[in-house]
Amino acid sequence: MNADPAGAGLDFWPGSLWHRLERDAAGRHRITDDFLRGWLERPELTPPAEAGPRERALHAALLARPRRPITPVSLLALEDPDARENWELFAAFRDHLLAYATLEEAYLALFTSGPVRLPPVFLDGLAWALLRGILDGCRDPFRARAAECLFRPQRVTMVEGTVLLADAETVERQARTGGLGSLGELLRRAQIPLAPVELEVLRPDNAATYWTRGERFDLVLDLGFGREGLDSLARVLEAWVAQLLDVAVRIEPVMRIRDERWSWHVGLDAEATAILNALWEGLEVEEERLARLLALFRLEFRDPSVVREPLRGRPVYLALASDPAGRVRCKPQNLLVNLPLGEVG
Repeated sequence: MNADPAGAGLDFWPGSLWHRLERDAAGRHRITDDFLRGWLERPELTPPAEAGPRERALHAALLARPRRPITPVSLLALEDPDARENWELFAAFRDHLLAYATLEEAYLALFTSGPVRLPPVFLDGLAWALLRGILDGCRDPFRARAAECLFRPQRVTMVEGTVLLADAETVERQARTGGLGSLGELLRRAQIPLAPVELEVLRPDNAATYWTRGERFDLVLDLGFGREGLDSLARVLEAWVAQLLDVAVRIEPVMRIRDERWSWHVGLDAEATAILNALWEGLEVEEERLARLLALFRLEFRDPSVVREPLRGRPVYLALASDPAGRVRCKPQNLLVNLPLGEVG
């Protein structure tokens, strides 16, 4: 798929803040003051109208010098306890990033150096920036839409056996407003019925519109077997492993796991992990729960020597699933920390 009107596919997702990073000679991303400033400009950290003068002063000082120390004394001085907690989280997040040479190293270290203490907004934001770099120059709307699944929760709908994924936040917003924005919210509050809004499914004939939608995240991804969406997700996962681990893999969708020597698996979310664990242990899994498995993949290493013995030459099976409420919360870090690798340079 090469839909790219006037080169529009070469620039997208400004909200990822990727444009504020710098690349080193190896293609990894260096943290810049402007990248940190972008986080400070987000709504979560911009002081609200009712914020006290000390919080406003701290925010202004950090905008001017994003690496300036954030001391416990300066945080204790803040007027609002909730604001204090937000700034404590940001300080931990920023200091963690600055402790590493690249964003890739900092992201990996979040999941390999003890319990993760940062909220999802930080983790998803970093994955978004990394994926934007991975897809730089991308002309494939299906691949860009598939990548959204790694940093934005999805809602699943089954239509005639086909798995359709829609952005969870977009679905919830459309349900509130009927697609009419603030007017729809007012109508809802007035208990005036709103017509249901149907989101468009990304298909070859409308794929070029992906680049013109900004960051509306309002196209539905078809994950049906043999469709562009599922193959694109596999390609994104390959690129994710290559960028973060410098390991070349081949990932292909499969309809089921038929392998008497099934040796290793990775769930791309908590539900998929639990289901694969149960199946591998030979436990009986209810049909209703099995139906939550949305996609299965077979991963093979291009260079088997990077795999620890005795798993060399054996495939790794991956799965993506929804929870009982139909929500899909992909954890791309699972694919980085749970592969059976030996020492990787």
